Amino acid sequence: MSAESRPVEPPRIEPLEEIVQRGQVWPRMAAKWGVENPVPPWKTSLDGMCDALDRASCDENIPSFKERRDEEDALSATLYADLPYPENQLMSLAHSLVARGVIDEAELKQRLASIRARLEA
Repeated sequence: MSAESRPVEPPRIEPLEEIVQRGQVWPRMAAKWGVENPVPPWKTSLDGMCDALDRASCDENIPSFKERRDEEDALSATLYADLPYPENQLMSLAHSLVARGVIDEAELKQRLASIRARLEA
């Protein structure tokens, strides 16, 4: 099967499920901390990551722009339908990268724990 025709794997990914279950979406967090900016502070990093992936799509595991957007649309309409934008975009991208083996679930979990530890310090 070519990279162009490879579908997103539909399994649930535990670290991503935990994020969804916590309901820590930007509108709720911004209200909790009195932040008025409607754009999450991580949105520019997400956009940069998408741009970098688009330029690196010659690697067989990295989705092309079209694949990434198709996967984002499919996952945002199903597994991450209850999340607002851009959280559903972020979760869809993470899901696609885990499903493709670009990052494994254990590494994702470790990176999320590291970020949480920095935020809670």
